[in-house]
Amino acid sequence: MSLARTVKQLAGESSAGCEISEREAHELFAAMLDGGVDALELGAVLALLQARGVTLAQLLGFCRALRERRFRLALPPTAARPVVLASCAGTRDEPNLLPLLALALQRLGVPVLVHGALNSGGRLASAYVLRELGVMPCAHLTQVQARLDDEKLAFAPTALLAPGLAELLALKSRLGFDHAAQLLAKLLDPFDGEALLVVAAGGDQERGLLRELLQAWPCHALLLEGTEGEAFANPRRRPRLEYLRAGAADVLFEAEAAPLRNLSALPSAGDAASTAQWIRHALNGEAPLPLPLVNQIACCLYGAGYTDDLNQAKAIVAVETRSLIAA
Repeated sequence: MSLARTVKQLAGESSAGCEISEREAHELFAAMLDGGVDALELGAVLALLQARGVTLAQLLGFCRALRERRFRLALPPTAARPVVLASCAGTRDEPNLLPLLALALQRLGVPVLVHGALNSGGRLASAYVLRELGVMPCAHLTQVQARLDDEKLAFAPTALLAPGLAELLALKSRLGFDHAAQLLAKLLDPFDGEALLVVAAGGDQERGLLRELLQAWPCHALLLEGTEGEAFANPRRRPRLEYLRAGAADVLFEAEAAPLRNLSALPSAGDAASTAQWIRHALNGEAPLPLPLVNQIACCLYGAGYTDDLNQAKAIVAVETRSLIAA
């Protein structure tokens, strides 16, 4: 691969145009993950990809390079497939309820892997809330596997699963903009397609691209519009929840068209301690669960193979939440 030629293509200065093929994208991202691209050129490539937008072919090439360079985990000894939740952004204006989703599934016996950053640059990171809830970051892969097997819940810093990806993600604060690595982090799968990936789209265009990718890629996925980039349903208004596998896409819940709910019982944003305390109350039946989160938990049970009937999954969640649902 000629990096100079690739940069010229992305910049539209080559006779080949501004697109790079899946093969070229694979070679490019492999070099980026391996630390084989100098800082100046790396910044230029990331900026050009951000400006041009990533195509499906390029994303497929990037995913293949990442899959070749991430560490693999064994499936936990349960009937349900594990649920993988990427948490790379954190929240600023909304309470971060990704830990609520993870702990609710754990209580139902579904293994959950949360991976992401240990901090989020002033946002409320899932790692902060999980720490308040007694879920500490794992220090090595063996610990990740043991916690998934024994406790059904593990938080893994991205660097444990994909060191090269973690280094690219760390560039965001220096570059000052989101880039392709954030998109790839949402698709990180240490289970070779045997887990349920919960994938948060950042908007309609990104959602369409991710849908095409997930239909073309051998995986199980729940696709939704994330809450400030985090992979949980907005508690104030449910997004569309789509289940994708084996080339098929099923809408499990349509997006709500009703006005935003005024849920005064929600914790305030930006405070890990109060968010964790509210999550404890919700899990103990002392606070009503927002209906969009209840719907998402049911989708995760269905997508994880906990039950092959969505209506049964809804009933299980209703019973387990003791019908304390905020409509």
